[in-house]
Amino acid sequence: MTSAPDQASLSTLSVGSAGPRIAFLHGLFGQGRNWNQIAKAVSGPDGTDARCLLVDLPDHGRSPWSQEFSLDAYADAVAATLRAAGEGERWAVVGHSLGGKVAMVLALRHPELVERLVVVDIAPKGYGSLERFEGYIREMQALPLAELTSRGDAEARFAEPDPGVKAFLLQNLRRHGQSWRWQVNLDLIAGDAALGVDSHIADWPDAVDELPPYEGPVLWVAGGDSRYVKREDGDRMRRHFPRTRLFTIKGAGHWVHTDAPEIIVTALRRFVADPA
Repeated sequence: MTSAPDQASLSTLSVGSAGPRIAFLHGLFGQGRNWNQIAKAVSGPDGTDARCLLVDLPDHGRSPWSQEFSLDAYADAVAATLRAAGEGERWAVVGHSLGGKVAMVLALRHPELVERLVVVDIAPKGYGSLERFEGYIREMQALPLAELTSRGDAEARFAEPDPGVKAFLLQNLRRHGQSWRWQVNLDLIAGDAALGVDSHIADWPDAVDELPPYEGPVLWVAGGDSRYVKREDGDRMRRHFPRTRLFTIKGAGHWVHTDAPEIIVTALRRFVADPA
């Protein structure tokens, strides 16, 4: 049996004071605040265009940890958080990468909560393994937390050569008194990565395939330079989400909202305002 975190206790950050409700779900090793600038832009200069909720997924940010990974448990925890925050209201749910998978499972398991869905650079399928993340995991495990004297010291010791990736991963490093720890549940992710092609994080839950399709509108955003969404994924996507519209952003990689923030903001504002 999967040990899930307290479903009503996911950490969140609110942006905006009026308008439609929009929930943002981040990817692996991320946290809700990764969407902060997008949420501020979508909510408008006075915060009245949208009420955005930036959610820390289980095992990430300031949310509780799990004993083992489960997309279903993640989706249920997000559902409980949205119910507590919205009190009967429906949400536009935006999810990137792992957060996109969680958003899709949420819409299929709890369609009454989701008014519309935005899936960013991920498809409803298994991706084999976490091989593409194994280098990041090794770098994080190799950082000698007990020896660190400052964040600058951590940055100097951290082996990742890409400054953007380094900053993204080190956002998970937190200081408590004189000691340092990873805020993300690194042991859980590393253990899952060690399963190779049996990774649960990289997989798609078979049980979800038995659920009815989600009938709300879906904007499926793909990075033109990313390999996460392929042409052959379209049939599977439309089987689960028949009202899907694919929007490919040229020149953007997997972190689409980082590579093309203005385009993402415009697309979100139009999609949320569309009465269809």
